Amino acid sequence: MARFDEVMATFWGAGDYGVQQPLTDEMVREVERLLGVTLPSALLDLLRVQNGGSVAADDDAFPTRRPTSWSDDHVPFGDLMGIGRCAGMTSLLDSLYLVEEWGMPAALVLLSGDGHCWIALDYRTCGRDGEPSVTWFETDLGSELALADDFRSFVEGLTAGSTFGDSSAGDPVPTC
Repeated sequence: MARFDEVMATFWGAGDYGVQQPLTDEMVREVERLLGVTLPSALLDLLRVQNGGSVAADDDAFPTRRPTSWSDDHVPFGDLMGIGRCAGMTSLLDSLYLVEEWGMPAALVLLSGDGHCWIALDYRTCGRDGEPSVTWFETDLGSELALADDFRSFVEGLTAGSTFGDSSAGDPVPTC
């Protein structure tokens, strides 16, 4: 596994789709107030480099030990939502609405997904001020899979989807 600082230096992919305005302390306070949680410092560190957008091809998948509807051995992580209100873009601020819309547990902050599948910060065990785990949710199947104990470990465990033989290697990986 790569150290977080090494991954952080090359985490973001090309393009500006999904990129919000530069992150400010006021934006962080707003999202934490709205969502009722303390966001992980590792997430905020990444969002201070770039506030959402496509993930680099070297970090667009997370290996799993059990199959999902996506793959036998990994889940995609093609983008990371930022914090903001840019028209037409989902952001962490949309988590409350999206969690309710897709019938997921209330104590989640969505990081990436399309409705049918999501990767989320999971606050159910740690509480609102704790360090959330990262979990994969498949809403159509009503299933979930724990991915990492915390966001930092999740980022350190990311790898290239092309190593799994994804047919989309080199292209942006869909979130589901």
